[in-house]
Amino acid sequence: MSLPVPGTPGPLNAITDVPGVSVGFTTLISDHGPVRTGVTAILPRPSRHLLHPVWAGTFSMNGNGELTGCHWIREAGSFTGPITITNTCSLGIAHHATSRWLAQRFPEKIGETVWPLPVVGETFDGWLNDIAGLHVQEDHVLNAINSASDGPVAEGNVGGGTGMITYEFKGGTGTASRAVPLRAGMYRLGVLVQANHGLRPWLKVCGVPIGELMPENAMWSSERGSIIVIIATDAPLIPSQLERIARRASIGIGRGGTVSGNNSGDIFMAFSTANDPGELPEPAMVRFDAIGSDDMDGLFTATVESVDEAILNAMLAAETMIGKHGHIAHAIDPDRLVGLIPPHLKF
Repeated sequence: MSLPVPGTPGPLNAITDVPGVSVGFTTLISDHGPVRTGVTAILPRPSRHLLHPVWAGTFSMNGNGELTGCHWIREAGSFTGPITITNTCSLGIAHHATSRWLAQRFPEKIGETVWPLPVVGETFDGWLNDIAGLHVQEDHVLNAINSASDGPVAEGNVGGGTGMITYEFKGGTGTASRAVPLRAGMYRLGVLVQANHGLRPWLKVCGVPIGELMPENAMWSSERGSIIVIIATDAPLIPSQLERIARRASIGIGRGGTVSGNNSGDIFMAFSTANDPGELPEPAMVRFDAIGSDDMDGLFTATVESVDEAILNAMLAAETMIGKHGHIAHAIDPDRLVGLIPPHLKF
């Protein structure tokens, strides 16, 4: 399928195009509940290096949601350990299980000289999933972390995105990446989204008002979802620059049409795998290389393009799902979508 999206993707068009980054999933689908949920894990470094601080920045476009660990990221500009994303009611068990994983992986450090502050995000899948049944268990989180791979990334109805809905089409997990040529060299920037936001009339694809042209099977009169965006890059950046990149995710989701509604938790995080200071505790001196501010536009552009495409990829990969109370979230028809977009259209 060909859509006129801008930019040059990496080989996998995924967050795993950033060297060292890996992604794992646990997907839970059962009619005993019914269960339509799961866990997504993102490892910013190889597992043996997950006590090496990762420089990061965050931004909340609308705070009706949660991404734990943000206070320390704002304070110190870094985090350690895996990132996990799940449903709203399972955020606590994901935090608990990630701490367990770190304690098992680094027993000589965790609880002795290092305390875990896991990064966990959530969106609400209660339209399709028996979210109050708390079906995500510790082993599901551990399995997602342990299964993380640096290869192609599954999209749509997988992991934490299993029960999620985007612009009232079936949505979920999506990813995309861009190659970013800068004066200092060629860098990679990749995005993973858990897309569960937006109303049908808002949806635009390549600037075309697709939501107005495909109004069938819409469900709601007001927004009831959220989106978590995780941005990774190997470009060397300081935390304030990463916060600036996280802010640009707002433009990326806005290209798809969302106004970031009152009920939506639109929370974004950007991290860089560069400037590894080594394992905690930090050394007496930490030194940075950093891209000059005049070259940030290339990374901003890559962020906007990748976020916009990752949301679209989540919808295109998703399949129609029947869930709680017989609710149906219909997948977008890709052939009809392509037919509605003029082939010459460019951003």
